[in-house]
Amino acid sequence: MTKTVNHWIGGKTVEGTSGKYGPVTDPATGAVTTQVALASTEEVDAAVAAAKAAYATWGTSSLAQRTTVLFRYRALLDAYRDDIAALITAEHGKVHSDALGEVARGLEIVELACGITTQLKGELSTQVSHRVDVSSIRQSLGVVAGITPFNFPAMVPMWMFPLAIACGNTFVLKPSEKDPSAANLLAELATEAGLPDGVLNVLHGDKVAVDGLLNHPDVAAVSFVGSTPIARYIHATASANGKRVQALGGAKNHMLVLPDADLDAAADAAVSAAYGSAGERCMAISAVVAVGAIGDELVAKIRERAEKIKIGPGNDPASEMGPLITAAHRDKVASYVTGAAAQGAEVVLDGTGHTVEGFEDGHWIGLSLLDKVSTDSDAYKDEIFGPVLCVLRVETYDDGVTLMNASPFGNGTAIFTRDGGAARRFQLEVEAGMVGVNVPIPVPVGYHSFGGWKDSLFGDHHIYGNDGVHFYTRGKVVTTRWPDPADAPAGVDLGFPRNH
Repeated sequence: MTKTVNHWIGGKTVEGTSGKYGPVTDPATGAVTTQVALASTEEVDAAVAAAKAAYATWGTSSLAQRTTVLFRYRALLDAYRDDIAALITAEHGKVHSDALGEVARGLEIVELACGITTQLKGELSTQVSHRVDVSSIRQSLGVVAGITPFNFPAMVPMWMFPLAIACGNTFVLKPSEKDPSAANLLAELATEAGLPDGVLNVLHGDKVAVDGLLNHPDVAAVSFVGSTPIARYIHATASANGKRVQALGGAKNHMLVLPDADLDAAADAAVSAAYGSAGERCMAISAVVAVGAIGDELVAKIRERAEKIKIGPGNDPASEMGPLITAAHRDKVASYVTGAAAQGAEVVLDGTGHTVEGFEDGHWIGLSLLDKVSTDSDAYKDEIFGPVLCVLRVETYDDGVTLMNASPFGNGTAIFTRDGGAARRFQLEVEAGMVGVNVPIPVPVGYHSFGGWKDSLFGDHHIYGNDGVHFYTRGKVVTTRWPDPADAPAGVDLGFPRNH
């Protein structure tokens, strides 16, 4: 019998009532293993209502109460990290070690939320005028929502809701319907840690659920991570409804390799950054820009390493890369490789025919490497979101930076060089929100913020870190004047001298 993933509303499992379900497959076998309930508008209303009811008390709870729950939650997540990772592997397909890494990066934000007492400290200016003080405080928003992608079904939700609830908000999470189970386990563990019912709710669904949250009058803010077209839609729709929005979109991340770089280190970095998690991550390096005469040697080194990557089921300890999330996505990724030669690229590695013995119906694709790619080609212009690495050739550093800055995306980027002056110029001149110097995937640690520029971010706030705290709170300034007690009316003696 197929397992059903239902909603988590008000601290308990709530069976779907819409009558609509979506299939969840095991990417390694292609078999449908689970069905997930898809919410109706009425179910969206129920989840938001549960969050709104919980906010009445959670929003005024003490910082000590919130952090007590979060510390317990962090301990439970640590104890259950293998279980969470197993769910990710079963429904997303990534190898277990990669799934464990995802949980670890999510835990960083839970740990940041545990220190919310410091993050929410206000400011005070005394005696700005005669007996007048001014203070600034930050307060919660109310009910906030998160809409998260399939590629990190545990990490990206944990980039959102721990900080949101630490700040005193209540949360409705709408995870990807392609791999929904990890989100439910995260919510169940939060309840076990003592989080009051309704503070964290998980609502499964498709566009009906998304639009329901974007249009709901009781949702104050929306966080989103996904593709650029959907991020643009989320931002426009929610903003039109008066909501605060942070919508992180797609990417085409470049890695500039200068002639003085350690080419072995650069090749190692390119392979791990392009093909890790099967390329299904917005911070993947999908374009290497080789400067000068190093291109041939660099491509040869990348090819040598890529050919050794073992592809197989995510639960096989020997596997280094798993399948793609769906067959349809696999076919779309493959189309960029099969059409590359006609658009001028040299196909160094073609992974489109790859299969795994015993798992022939899985969503498999091998590693592909395209050299001498044109900036006019589809493989360069589009976010492929799969294990396809493009190599572009330029003559100079300036040519490389100009090429990179012409991209409509500005998520992450990296430079590989031994020259500190070149690295310094690059970090100031490149138009991207996150920069790595000899670091291929510059995802910031939890106490800094994650986010891109240009078509990679819609909204004013990056995610987690200080930006995350500011996004989930709003500022209030209080100006106070108190009469001096020595000026009390006649007949009232507070013991203060009247001659000062």
